[in-house]
Amino acid sequence: MFLSVFDMFKVGIGPSSSHTMGPMVAAARFLDLMRASPFEFAGLRGSLHGSLAFTGVGHATDRATILGLAGFVPDTYDNDKAEAALATIAETHTVTPEGLPTLSFDPKADLIFDYDNNLPGHANAMILMATDAQGDVILRQVYYSIGGGFVLTEEELAEGKATDEGDPVPFPFKSAAEMLQMAKTSDKSIAQMKRENEIARGCAESFAKGSARLWQVMNDCIERGLKTDGILPGGLSVRRRAKGIHDALLAERGMNLNAPHTINDWMSVYAMAVNEENAAGGQVVTAPTNGAAGVLPSVLRYYLDHVPGASESHVEDFLLTAAAIGGLVKFNASISGAEAGCQAEVGSASAMAAAGMCAVMGGTPEQVENAAEIALEHHLGMTCDPVAGLVQVPCIERNGLGAIKAVSAASLALRGDGKHFMPLDSAIETMRQTGEDMHAKYKETSLGGLAVNVPNC
Repeated sequence: MFLSVFDMFKVGIGPSSSHTMGPMVAAARFLDLMRASPFEFAGLRGSLHGSLAFTGVGHATDRATILGLAGFVPDTYDNDKAEAALATIAETHTVTPEGLPTLSFDPKADLIFDYDNNLPGHANAMILMATDAQGDVILRQVYYSIGGGFVLTEEELAEGKATDEGDPVPFPFKSAAEMLQMAKTSDKSIAQMKRENEIARGCAESFAKGSARLWQVMNDCIERGLKTDGILPGGLSVRRRAKGIHDALLAERGMNLNAPHTINDWMSVYAMAVNEENAAGGQVVTAPTNGAAGVLPSVLRYYLDHVPGASESHVEDFLLTAAAIGGLVKFNASISGAEAGCQAEVGSASAMAAAGMCAVMGGTPEQVENAAEIALEHHLGMTCDPVAGLVQVPCIERNGLGAIKAVSAASLALRGDGKHFMPLDSAIETMRQTGEDMHAKYKETSLGGLAVNVPNC
């Protein structure tokens, strides 16, 4: 099993990797399918199903799909161009993607939120269709947004394309037990094994440049969030808080009366800064998802800014170790809130960040595995119940608490020798089983939990 760092960490836009980035990617793939087809197309239609329908408005799924059908993709997204394109589409009821004729598409009539018909492959489902001049459907494809910006067609999901099919890698571990055994046999760290796997599929120079860009985008996102205030979009009137908290923390620096637990506020504010940017539709990095995008950057920023002896030369090892753990979770369970609740998003992110933190603090592979297990174990059962389908309440604060848990888990693991009772593989399997048992109203549908227990005024 191999999942690249650049699959786990993808530069994209908010507010959701599965509900915003995924549909945009699916639309881009459908355009490619049309370009490769011999048919003459005249129009487009689409329908959103399951969680994409129930929380699609709050997650801007309709907007992302429209822009995707117009030719936009997450990693080169330009907001000003997007706004101009949306205005033109609303006026002309057409899209003009590159390499295709002008296509009729009225977003209000041709993109349907289907709340009644769930599709069998995944909770995040969509159908895209192309029509001829008479309006008959001549091309149709089902897509599933399976979390973290990953998209599979109906056929790919049935064929098991969610698993790795690339060239062999030196350390093909598909469980934490295999990972630890390979580390022991090779006398390498988890980061060293993961790096060799990455280089086997690419080259050292491109990996170094790519990983440096990932951290740059993460850190830039933190900085924007720490400097921006105001009200988040969506109608809940949620106020940005990261800037105010950060300003207060800066003002308190150097005072002798600060309580030791203030360090938790620093971890929280870094995470909240990212998730406020995500909620506003800004540029973020999936880590492993948008909804959990603040946890890992927060822990890495905490390490660099607050831990004595920290060095940016360790950023690569942090990302590599975190991606190794994230790959195990995705391969053996899920990173999708619509599939397994928030335990699969913030829980996975916390486990990844704990592993990365433990590694750069000098932890052994056994201690790293222990750190990830501690963090994941104490998110088990966490529901995904965003109020109004927006990635704001409870998501923003939840990322801050996920970061605090990650650092605590790493610290506890470093106090031991790596031997512990509950294996990470067991925690991952428990998360998978819990996700299967969890009622659908607690899995990113906004039909239960905090989403329905909110004040009326």
